[in-house]
Amino acid sequence: MDAASNEAWPVHRLARVSHVSEAHFARSFKQAFGLPPHRYLLTRRLERAKALLRDTALPILDIALQTGWNSLGTFGRVFHDVNGKSPSAWRAFEQAARHKLAEVPHCFVSAAYRPDITTAVSEKRRIVQAGKKGAPNKPEFS
Repeated sequence: MDAASNEAWPVHRLARVSHVSEAHFARSFKQAFGLPPHRYLLTRRLERAKALLRDTALPILDIALQTGWNSLGTFGRVFHDVNGKSPSAWRAFEQAARHKLAEVPHCFVSAAYRPDITTAVSEKRRIVQAGKKGAPNKPEFS
């Protein structure tokens, strides 16, 4: 999954490759990695998208397609839900701070940019929406 995160990796495919049942694979994967297979794949796709946004001038549509998304809208929505910024806002923010990253070892940069997806994206969206109802003047991101 890491080497080809842009491909579709449904649980039945992963289980077949591993020669175990789907339920056993999903349980074992979550136990080993702390995330279900879908969230793990989402994490890897978002990591790659962030790196491409930071390090290239590729159009956002090309980045979405290269990282395994079939829809620019879905990519943008999920990216914003997880990272708090749209892909274009993320790119602008990262390019403004680019010179500082050169001083930090790559392994630390990768770990710092790894998305924290401990809840489903749709669940996170519901939590954020509930918070916005009580505090309408909160900034969306810093």
